[in-house]
Amino acid sequence: MKRSRVLVVAAVVATGCAGCTGDVGGGPAAPEVPTFASSTGAALPPPVSGPVSESVSASAPAPPAPPAEQPEPIAGPDECRSTELKLSLGQGDAAAGTAYRPLRFTNAGARTCTIQGFPGVSYVTGDDGHQVGPAAFRVGSKGAAVALAPGVTANAPVGFIQVRNFDPAVCRPTPVRGLRVYPPHETASLFVPMDGLGCAGTPPDHQLLVKTVQAGAGA
Repeated sequence: MKRSRVLVVAAVVATGCAGCTGDVGGGPAAPEVPTFASSTGAALPPPVSGPVSESVSASAPAPPAPPAEQPEPIAGPDECRSTELKLSLGQGDAAAGTAYRPLRFTNAGARTCTIQGFPGVSYVTGDDGHQVGPAAFRVGSKGAAVALAPGVTANAPVGFIQVRNFDPAVCRPTPVRGLRVYPPHETASLFVPMDGLGCAGTPPDHQLLVKTVQAGAGA
């Protein structure tokens, strides 16, 4: 009788421990916890090599539009007006991830006029020419006035930052068609075509830089 009770107790104990996770004698293994080699590799889009199509989560609010460049009013009658100027973009050299190119202002009018200070510069795209990302940040101090006789050229160096170096999720790389330019102290803008890539978002650093207008056509 005692032997029968022992066998019954042993059977009950064995049954109660069938689901114990500490069993190392051939029972089912514990669930395997998945691991990931990178937490960002699948979330980041591939490098941009052509037109970019953006996908925005329906639950995430759209980022605010960047403020448009606010040009200064005309300072005086002797200054060059937009209607008197012809724009072009020269070549330049890259340094530390920033390529500077001279933005050239040529007097296409019939009178001598002056130009002084910083132009307003921003990326634009689309048939409507809407602005892409923040406008150019002004570098340095305002220079002296430059007299432009008909046919004479002055330039303002513009720095183009390599936007591929920014986090794509923040930058939102977008193909651009060119630059909208406000000559110093002008309220009417001009356009210079240029294929490139800008940030539709707000990057952690400036995507464009601009220096004061100086005499000559630049490099």
